[in-house]
Amino acid sequence: MAAQTFGETKDGSPVSRYRLARSRLRVDILDYGGVISRIDTPDREGNWANVVLGPRDVAGYEASDAHFGAIIGRYANRIAGGRFHLDGREYRLPLNAGGNTMHGGTRGFDRRIWQVIRADDASLVLGYRSVDGEEGFPGNLDVEVAYTLSDDATLRIDYSARTDRPTIVNLTNHSYFNLSGEGSGDVMRHRVAIAADHYLPTDAGQIPTGEIRPVAGTAFDFRAPEALGTRIRDADPQLVFGHGYDHTFVLRDPGRLRHAACAFDPSSGRRLDVATTQPGMQLYTANMLDGTVTGSGGRPYRAGDAVCFEAQGFPDAPNRPDFPSTTLRPGAVFMATTTYRFSAD
Repeated sequence: MAAQTFGETKDGSPVSRYRLARSRLRVDILDYGGVISRIDTPDREGNWANVVLGPRDVAGYEASDAHFGAIIGRYANRIAGGRFHLDGREYRLPLNAGGNTMHGGTRGFDRRIWQVIRADDASLVLGYRSVDGEEGFPGNLDVEVAYTLSDDATLRIDYSARTDRPTIVNLTNHSYFNLSGEGSGDVMRHRVAIAADHYLPTDAGQIPTGEIRPVAGTAFDFRAPEALGTRIRDADPQLVFGHGYDHTFVLRDPGRLRHAACAFDPSSGRRLDVATTQPGMQLYTANMLDGTVTGSGGRPYRAGDAVCFEAQGFPDAPNRPDFPSTTLRPGAVFMATTTYRFSAD
């Protein structure tokens, strides 16, 4: 596979784009942040469109805090107070979300140039070494992320990581999906289902309270398909805290690759099915987009213009011993898989 020049960062580092193609799916990936910059797939009439959001150039990615399409690490989501204890020692992290740490700190994995380990027409493997002390996290962490396309229009992402000191790890991808097509407006008519009977309520700073709350009878009940816009303006304090949906759902049967969520767009007939080995799924309705980012198609992005399905461990798990552990120790291997299958009805 021949790399294409995508531009360079503000410090002069070149950025390359790699195009994977197979069957009814074309995917563009950058070595900057492992960003998925395009996913092209046909609708029910056979018309192709890009179904993920992203800026037009490297400068747009660098200027935004939206983490469009990127690998998120060393720790996805929030860590309360930017601190955690591990083996009796306190570690302090940059505060980049009020008084908390968000998505790995001020310069997380989404703002790093990744090494290309292998590349062909249907797969790409990227690697990155996060050095001991980077953004305050302990241990040298060696990470590999493999993207693979299959003939059934599935994009598979396999994550692995090894450390030489005890540390914490929580990796995800932060793609923003609009199945009507990038820049086409809001996704409130997308019908979404999530295989979860519980979710994690948060405080006003969007840190989990520790409660694992049933979705039954709430605006968070997506056990059957429901349009995103049906209850997003309900008088629920949780929706006020998140300015919409921005919460972790507790997925059933953790540890094995199983169905986690789906989205269907009635206008195009496109459908997205998500499977993962991860215990949680952050549903995020792009609430912080405010029109200041111009997308690859030339239109500004606004709140609600996409939906994210971020398969991950639980936020603030290092400070919540009752949550599934995100600790990684020397000799062990962090492994996770998430798949995105596209179809049209």
